[in-house]
Amino acid sequence: MVERPYTLLSCGMSLDGYLDGASDERLLLSNDADFDRVDGVRAEHDAILVGAGTVRQDNPRLLVRSQARRDERVARGLRPSPLKVTITGRADLDPDCAFFATGDGEKLVYCASAAVGDARRRLGAVATVIDSGQPVDLRRVVRDLYDRGVKRLMVEGGGMVHTQFLVADLADELHLVVAPLFVGDSRACRFVGDGRFPWNPDRRARLVEVRQIGDVALLRYALSARFGTV
Repeated sequence: MVERPYTLLSCGMSLDGYLDGASDERLLLSNDADFDRVDGVRAEHDAILVGAGTVRQDNPRLLVRSQARRDERVARGLRPSPLKVTITGRADLDPDCAFFATGDGEKLVYCASAAVGDARRRLGAVATVIDSGQPVDLRRVVRDLYDRGVKRLMVEGGGMVHTQFLVADLADELHLVVAPLFVGDSRACRFVGDGRFPWNPDRRARLVEVRQIGDVALLRYALSARFGTV
């Protein structure tokens, strides 16, 4: 069994299962109250992971926004925000994007072996680039994070990364927020892609909470026997 962080997947989707629209303009699926909830969840974790596609498309800062939560983390001897982590197969990332340019502390880029040289030339001044196999071996990634002291990992997407964690049975908890709208465009990215998922008619995921937050619904699922243990 791979020693790995307790891993929470966090996602917002439309009623028809999409993470975003098909245009370049970002579709906001949540509301202010839920954004604040997500901020609180971020503050409880040691690292936040997103795929390189999310870094390119959304240009996320991935910081804890609340000053009170940031202060509370510092009082516990932690950085104001969790460690930022991304995974890439081809190192096509802008070193000036918000992922790298905001927040203090180290940023980690887990990179496919074939692109490591290019990644280190492009990103070596702003991040630590780690050879993670060809293609990227997710179990190798989470084991390395665990060895670096990451005990709680929050995964915020996108769809390919969620799919990889779920298919590999490397997730312990899922927070799925459902927005009251349809995208209706198959060009858009879905919550997950095709795969052989461990949860099926013979092994159903356990629903542990349903909560209304304004006009969205939060569904919390336990995905492993580790749920709630860390």
